[in-house]
Amino acid sequence: MSLINKLIIDTLKPLKIPVVFQKYSGKSKEYITFHEYSSNGQEYEDDLEVMTGHYIQVDIWSKGDYTQLVSKVKDLLISCAFKRLNEEDLYENDTEIYHKGIRFYFLEEKGELENG
Repeated sequence: MSLINKLIIDTLKPLKIPVVFQKYSGKSKEYITFHEYSSNGQEYEDDLEVMTGHYIQVDIWSKGDYTQLVSKVKDLLISCAFKRLNEEDLYENDTEIYHKGIRFYFLEEKGELENG
């Protein structure tokens, strides 16, 4: 598991619902998936990347009102140095599930995630 994925899962653990990378295959009526849609070098020193920007989409899936869950997800990730970029409310007709996509940015200093 990548270190950024571990950070997201650990950060959202207090929610006590499934949080998984990319695809959920369980039976919970409320869960979170996430993926990194872009990762880019942000700063360089002596031609070596020292800062990496991680662009993450967190998807909240629910059969009911997910308003409070969305707020908690944003609070937890923002408190861990993620920056919210944008979000979108969706409804999946085929599965009849509400879906909130939230995009975040996380700036990692080289070695920061390895060292905790």
